[in-house]
Amino acid sequence: PFLASTLYLCCILSCTAPDSVPAPDASGWSAGGPGGPDSAPGAGPDSAPGAVPLPFPTAHGTTTLGFLFQGGVLAAADTRSSCSGLVACPASRKVVPLHRHLLALGSGTSADIALWRRILARELRLYQLRHGRRLTTGGAAKLLALMLHPFKGTELAGPPGGGAGTSRGGARLYYVCSDGKRLRGELFSVGSGSPYAYSVLDEEVRWGLSVEQAARAGREAVYRASRRDAYSGNCVDVFLVTAVVYLIKHRENKP
Repeated sequence: PFLASTLYLCCILSCTAPDSVPAPDASGWSAGGPGGPDSAPGAGPDSAPGAVPLPFPTAHGTTTLGFLFQGGVLAAADTRSSCSGLVACPASRKVVPLHRHLLALGSGTSADIALWRRILARELRLYQLRHGRRLTTGGAAKLLALMLHPFKGTELAGPPGGGAGTSRGGARLYYVCSDGKRLRGELFSVGSGSPYAYSVLDEEVRWGLSVEQAARAGREAVYRASRRDAYSGNCVDVFLVTAVVYLIKHRENKP
């Protein structure tokens, strides 16, 4: 089996997005500028006869989530990058803006995620230059799925992932797997801590949440998952995407 990575696409597209963005407010949100679950590795090249074994298994994990509500799209993730029993980086950014209305959430092998994130950002920019408009959320998810499908069943596969946002058709949320599978839904959580996150999300998430209630639910889900999953932890990043701009909740590392 290959090491699966995960890439979320969280975005809201607006036909009349203003050039200016709102300043940080007292609630702790600041505006952004322009711009399945992890699987443990199995038998690979190092397991062949005569191969030098790895000094330790490269197990990894994370907790990322995204869901739709009446105020937009809420995305949250932990900040721990792990390699087996080591914490490689306690403050990694797993929610990365591709542009003002599109965020990418990564879960899995960091190198694969970084590669596909750059490729997707390039293709989205080229589409905008050629056609004079941004690609919709569903179109971006389909584009990523088509790029990943040729790598199905190989160890070179990139991210399984999802996309969330609103375009002219309304709010959308997609999950794109590393084998090219594309699913649409209202709530997704990916990573080794996702079962624990779902236990909180299933109880807390509903359509009528306010912005602060949604942020609290997303943060609580990641925090509770990080308390039970060894590969998730440290801080929690929370992002809100609206029809105007994405907003960033100040990073916190306390309960």
